[in-house]
Amino acid sequence: MSERFDCDHCKESLYGRKYIQSDDNPYCIPCYDSLFANTCDECKELIGHDSRELFYEDRHYHEHCFRCFRCDRSLADEPFTSQDEALLCNDCYCNEFSSKCVACDKIVMPGTRKLEYGGSTWHEGCFICHSCEQPIGSKSFIPDKDEHYCVPCYENKFAPRCTRCKQVLSKGGVTYRDEPWHKECFVCTGCKVQLAGQHFTSREDSPYCIKCFGNLYAKKCEACSKPITGFGGGKYISFEERQWHQPCFTCSRCSVSLVGAGFFPEQDEILCRDCNGKL
Repeated sequence: MSERFDCDHCKESLYGRKYIQSDDNPYCIPCYDSLFANTCDECKELIGHDSRELFYEDRHYHEHCFRCFRCDRSLADEPFTSQDEALLCNDCYCNEFSSKCVACDKIVMPGTRKLEYGGSTWHEGCFICHSCEQPIGSKSFIPDKDEHYCVPCYENKFAPRCTRCKQVLSKGGVTYRDEPWHKECFVCTGCKVQLAGQHFTSREDSPYCIKCFGNLYAKKCEACSKPITGFGGGKYISFEERQWHQPCFTCSRCSVSLVGAGFFPEQDEILCRDCNGKL
């Protein structure tokens, strides 16, 4: 008498029948499918052992059930995307959810390199400088109305240039007589010290620091021989083509201040009333 060879589940003989071995136990085909086959997420039917099974995010599908939610196209061998658990082919996903490039009006495919700015989208190769027409890519750019420029083209086209060195002012700078200057280019005509942030004056449109202007052009005090510039609120006295700083305007003999008082010129001296009376 031959040894029994039965299905491990239903105990029916497997002699002359197809069977499947699982964990060293034999099963007839119906029992194997009922015990081990997965259920299709789309049609809710079992996926038999002889069916091609597709698996995506813990969900199982018959091959013929794995289709685009919109156009019903098979996704078995096609790229696809999941949107709110619905499966979509690339074409349907792009038509419904992808942005269009504002330059070429074509869809920006998922996974492709793109640039977004101001609510608009471009293919990487379509985002180009309005002037040189070269792709900007990840480099810095400057928008001007509806146009975009790479930094070199924008500076060449729009940026102000320094009155002295003629190079572009990319940031900061000084305005003098309605003309732009680099801070480091705006210097005293005499000593070349930078004038940005300090008091200065000019002569024949040339800027000077206070010290150089005083040494070169200011009148000298009759008493101390230092320049009389009038800057910083300094007051001075003028008499017969001679000038004095207000604190220097004193009697040549007794040094009393003559500001607001009567005085008497005596050759190169100026005298107060008392000293003049002693002559």
